[in-house]
Amino acid sequence: MTDFKILHDEISQYLTHEQVNMVEMAYLFAKEAHGSQTRYTGEPYITHPIAVAEILAEMRMDAPTITAAILHDVVEDTPVAQAEIAEKFGAEVADLVDGVTKLTQIHFENYAQAQAENFRKMVMAMASDIRVILVKLSDRLHNMRTLAGLPPDKRRRISLETLEIFAPIANRLGMHAFRVELEDLGFATLYPFRFKIIKEAVAKARGNRQEIIEIIHEQIHAALKKNNIPSATLSGRGKHLYSIYNKMHEKHLSFSEIMDVYGFRITVDKVDTCYRVLGVLHNLYKPIVQRFKDYIAIPKANGYQSLHTTLFGPYGVPIEVQIRTEEMHKTAENGIAAHWLYKTEKKVFSDAQSRAREWLKGILELDKSSKNSLEFIENVKIDLFPDEVYVFTPKGQIIELPAGATPVDFAYAIHSDIGNTCVAARLDKRLSPLSTSMISGQQVEIITAPGARPNAAWLNFVVTGKARSKIKHFLKKQQREESIELGKRLIEKALQAYGMQWQDISDTLLQNIILHSRLESVSHLFEEVGIGNRPALLVAKQIIKFHSGIQKKELLDDGHSPLIIKGTEGLAITYARCCRPIPGDPIAGIFKVGQGIEVHMLHCPNSERYHDQADKYVPLSWEDNIEGDFSVELKVDLTNQRGSLASLTLAISEAESNIENIRAQESDHHHFHVDVTISVRNRSHLARILGKIRKRREVIRVLRRKPHGAS
Repeated sequence: MTDFKILHDEISQYLTHEQVNMVEMAYLFAKEAHGSQTRYTGEPYITHPIAVAEILAEMRMDAPTITAAILHDVVEDTPVAQAEIAEKFGAEVADLVDGVTKLTQIHFENYAQAQAENFRKMVMAMASDIRVILVKLSDRLHNMRTLAGLPPDKRRRISLETLEIFAPIANRLGMHAFRVELEDLGFATLYPFRFKIIKEAVAKARGNRQEIIEIIHEQIHAALKKNNIPSATLSGRGKHLYSIYNKMHEKHLSFSEIMDVYGFRITVDKVDTCYRVLGVLHNLYKPIVQRFKDYIAIPKANGYQSLHTTLFGPYGVPIEVQIRTEEMHKTAENGIAAHWLYKTEKKVFSDAQSRAREWLKGILELDKSSKNSLEFIENVKIDLFPDEVYVFTPKGQIIELPAGATPVDFAYAIHSDIGNTCVAARLDKRLSPLSTSMISGQQVEIITAPGARPNAAWLNFVVTGKARSKIKHFLKKQQREESIELGKRLIEKALQAYGMQWQDISDTLLQNIILHSRLESVSHLFEEVGIGNRPALLVAKQIIKFHSGIQKKELLDDGHSPLIIKGTEGLAITYARCCRPIPGDPIAGIFKVGQGIEVHMLHCPNSERYHDQADKYVPLSWEDNIEGDFSVELKVDLTNQRGSLASLTLAISEAESNIENIRAQESDHHHFHVDVTISVRNRSHLARILGKIRKRREVIRVLRRKPHGAS
């Protein structure tokens, strides 16, 4: 019982006698179950679950959580079954143990799929009962403290997953103390030499700074006393080593630049006093206006609250001060584990716990819209970003988003339908591009249009997992619908080569083909053809083979009657960049597996090489009166004089065309060459543009760029 004594003394301070007895029963049960098992360090295995329980007891977690912590490895590592846990300790404890048991090791790099699947299990367990992640984080913290006994490769793998997954989750749940220790332990294992150098440099710098720290401390203390704020507690606030390393690495700062900032924390009795202290400090030292943040009025997403201000201290040194109440400090250190209230009859949640549940609700939504576990883990990692911006709706509601978020992220945060139909945005009542990075305090208004839909280009600038997954989901659905329509047209065209019409085919025959092809439906068949996974000609031959009562006919036109391109096929049809075909050009298509048809000019080398491959090549023609804008690349030679480039762009503008890209290059002192990509409607429009350009006296020659050679 010696190994249980510390835990017993700790829980006896706040649990009832009956609850302490239940925890003791769990200890005896786990000790017997683990028997002679030992850890890599050589210690009896039971020391690990006891240590995990002690970490949770220090945070004053409830009896079921402490009990589950002691039993968390019993089902996974011993013959004990889940049902036996439920019978002896109740369903609540059993469910917690089950949740933790499912959280198997996450493998990185060589096991990306396994990593993603296991991460999904972990999030699902968190969503069902948030105490599961508290047990898991405590388990991980003790494992990190005792890594020494493990082989080097296993130490590195565990440290990497700690820095990439568990430390960010601890931060997202507001558990600062956990996050700091997990990060520093992971840093020390992954980069031992860097850790050692920074640790020694920090110790030396703090020794050199001691005199000025004492001066600042005395001045602040005297000012607080003078203004009758005796309850304030002033302490130094040092940066942890991994934070210093990250800032040096990511922001390209020197060690001295980071250590030049002096950090202090002031804790007081109530919120009103926080603002009084802020006034005292701003009278004592000159504040840097743009470096003030009020996280009391607008808490961070993880429930963190404090006033942050940066001041010019004595000798001009920058001072960063955090001002908070004792309650805020407890929440800042322990996050969702602070002031834990969880009763059997009724659940009462703190603000941090409620925010965590909202986050988990959003994570579950991400899971539904992610096509697989790899996409899911990518979206969740995006949402684990620590920094936030706070913006307002027109009605004054505060919306929290990651740093760098755009109006599109804001729109999807409000509602998926608003995101899908947004066309413009007003930031502080001024029209702004949808790609604008928002800053805290802005009022955001989203303008929508009924027929609008997401743009694939949005994926280049959105930062929230929700926006990214919703856009991908919509585009995938859109591509599927377009691929189904294109696939049907391709099969109909291929059947015409055999003298058949689609309406001649019976439902029974279609079902036989679907069954034989191991597909889900007729729509699935069309989709497979539309995205190029199945050649339409082979599907047509398969239909003929299954068709009863009709004799196979010879090809009427060798299957080369052209497919009509409407220009509205969207994602199912793409236009080749090597030759950039436009309406009026003779064209042909190449099947790209998983992408649909790529349209080329008829004599483009990249299409001609497929001419004899019926499963990949398809003749195409443009529909009459096709509408839309198409890209064309021009090569222009100009005289090297002032205003030449402006004259060229004016000619293009006068011909009602837009410039998509332009690149100028001097060929000699008298001439220079311009490659310009413009938008045109058809060949006639292109001819008018070329005519306008040729009339300019600065233009020596203008040509449409020929197709690239075969690639």
